[in-house]
Amino acid sequence: MNACDLPGNPYLLLTPGPLSTTWTVKRAMLQDWCTWDDDYNQIVQTIRTTLVTLATAAEGFTSVLMQGSGTFCVESVLTTAVPAAGKLLVLANGAYGRRIADIAGRIGIHHQVMDFGETAAPDPERVGTLLAKDADITHVALVHCETTTGMLNPVAPIGQAVKAHRRVFIVDAMSSFGGIPMDADAIGADFVISSANKCIQGVPGFGFVIARRGVLEDCRHRARSLSLDLYHQWRTMEEKGGKWRFTSPTHTVRAFAVALEELRAEGGVAKRFSRYRSNHHVLVEGMQVLGFAPLLPAALRSPIITAFHSPTHPDWDFKRFYHRLKEKGFVIYPGKVTAVDTFRIGTIGDVYPKDMARLIEAVREAVYWQ
Repeated sequence: MNACDLPGNPYLLLTPGPLSTTWTVKRAMLQDWCTWDDDYNQIVQTIRTTLVTLATAAEGFTSVLMQGSGTFCVESVLTTAVPAAGKLLVLANGAYGRRIADIAGRIGIHHQVMDFGETAAPDPERVGTLLAKDADITHVALVHCETTTGMLNPVAPIGQAVKAHRRVFIVDAMSSFGGIPMDADAIGADFVISSANKCIQGVPGFGFVIARRGVLEDCRHRARSLSLDLYHQWRTMEEKGGKWRFTSPTHTVRAFAVALEELRAEGGVAKRFSRYRSNHHVLVEGMQVLGFAPLLPAALRSPIITAFHSPTHPDWDFKRFYHRLKEKGFVIYPGKVTAVDTFRIGTIGDVYPKDMARLIEAVREAVYWQ
């Protein structure tokens, strides 16, 4: 049964998360759970082990869950990982890279932003050159899939540059983990951050961090926050068999466990990536036929979300277009690019190429001036 066919689901969410989920994921939230119960804590432990397995086959990695949105997890890593005398280099080419810099500034972390603009990928050579010159930089942060534009950043070459200079590499894989094949060890990542309501197709409520155990162990007593102390959250889960320090989102956790099982049943990350790519192909090809141009060249696009130039027709109005599509069963996203008028359409979640084909027909009908 497709997500849009479920009772109470009048439309598909074509967004980068929250996204459309299966009935079985939703149904998992109908049971109440006690945070101290051994059965519930075993679910947490199984999730933690599965996440590490999805991230890498290498030894020496662990995982920790953290309440809140994905941004909470990003902030927990920054506030815990970067020492008082450290310096963070933020590689930015969109709103979410800039958000990392904003978090660092508010926390009081010494940081520098290398901004590549919103339509260009970070340059590993420039990154390596800066790291060679500035010995004060201890940590480097990059967004893997920058959903401002839908760009898939070159995480592996950047990671090689970071590791060549022996710095800590933080990867915000919010919108890519579980949907795009990635080996945390191979790309040199020390921290990989994501959220329950993205490519694993769970619901909002918590995020997670996969980390090199030795790097995380070095973070003891560094955290600038009580509730976002990633190290102590991890130690509690390690020592108390999956227990969270503070009240956990039990219903969301149970739904996520089901979502992980559904990822396995689909064939794993590679198969889900294949479906997302097919969704993306049908979307882009159909939109181009209707005269909508993607913002980015094909080589830079991810299969997660795609930004399209808004039409230059004088009757174009995004809100009207949005509501027409919503009436037809699809919710899309407004643009987030600062210099160009765009809108975005996601291709992740419990959606399939046939849904993208139906969307294209809905777009054809919603373009009211033709």
